Amino acid sequence: MNITTTLGIDVAKNVFQIHGVDYRGKATIKEKISRKKLPLFLAKMNKCNIFMETCGSSNYWGREAQKYGHTVKLIPAAYVKPFVKTSKNDANDAEAIVEAGSRPSMRFAEVKTTNQQDIQCTHRIRSRIISNRTALANEVRGLLAEYGIVIPQGIHKLRAQLPGIIAESEELSGLMKDNVTDLYQEFKQLDEQVKKYDDKIKALCKNNDNCKLLESIPGIGPLTASILASILGNGGSFKNGRNFAAFLGLVPRQHSSGGKTKLYGITKHGDNYVRMLLAHGARNVIRYAGKKNDLVSCWINKIVMRRGANRATIALAAKMARMALAVIKSKKAYNAEHKLILGKAA
Repeated sequence: MNITTTLGIDVAKNVFQIHGVDYRGKATIKEKISRKKLPLFLAKMNKCNIFMETCGSSNYWGREAQKYGHTVKLIPAAYVKPFVKTSKNDANDAEAIVEAGSRPSMRFAEVKTTNQQDIQCTHRIRSRIISNRTALANEVRGLLAEYGIVIPQGIHKLRAQLPGIIAESEELSGLMKDNVTDLYQEFKQLDEQVKKYDDKIKALCKNNDNCKLLESIPGIGPLTASILASILGNGGSFKNGRNFAAFLGLVPRQHSSGGKTKLYGITKHGDNYVRMLLAHGARNVIRYAGKKNDLVSCWINKIVMRRGANRATIALAAKMARMALAVIKSKKAYNAEHKLILGKAA
């Protein structure tokens, strides 16, 4: 009897495609299974390696499979695509997942815990509220510009000037003042929601040891620390700090051939939200680096003088990512004079 040692699952909403192989790579299972029957199927299966593409519900099904003793590994969809044979369909996708997972050089993602997903969901909701607030602010500016009222750029300027415009402006009719008042009330509600989620994230950081370690790094506050903690977990998904920086797209894009190395701007792979937070934090550190003489500040000042503030910002953001992995793996707070954090181990 052929015993399945590796299983590929093409995750879907209702119907899942299963492809299993034995230790020789010979197919043992090729079938479709409904969402309701999948947990029972996993419970009856002998313990094996299960591969899935990273997608919206892969973490959930990964945790479900782990409950029954299976070893679960997630593969980025971009790494599975080259292994799809002929036409794309569910059966070929499941087979490609197994083929990709069997490669010794394949890169995998860890199954996230519910706590990690809770943090990421909180950040996503907050980000969406901020986008709505920005859209509303732009709408208010555009409408008022039609009446000759121009508000300077910046959310703080809008927040400060809008009440006075509503109360004192002679260009606005009674109806328009009423409309702008409604928009201002909506704007205040969005402000309150942003603050609510800021407080949630701060509370999460207070109860998370990894967040406390990450906040010891200059330029990393509760927002960045919490999202980094949710991505890194215990740090086991990344071999070293450079791998993590590359995962976030903070390393140069390369197009080299024939022994000629060509490096361009950063790749911008990974999560642009995390990359944005690191860049903002790095920019704030650079503002005050000129007044300090620790190792990192001296390094920053040299980069600024040689390459400019913008390149220094990205360079520091990459270094912050490397530092983040170092403190998570070592379980030690950041120390500006520690050579292990600044050197190859970072």
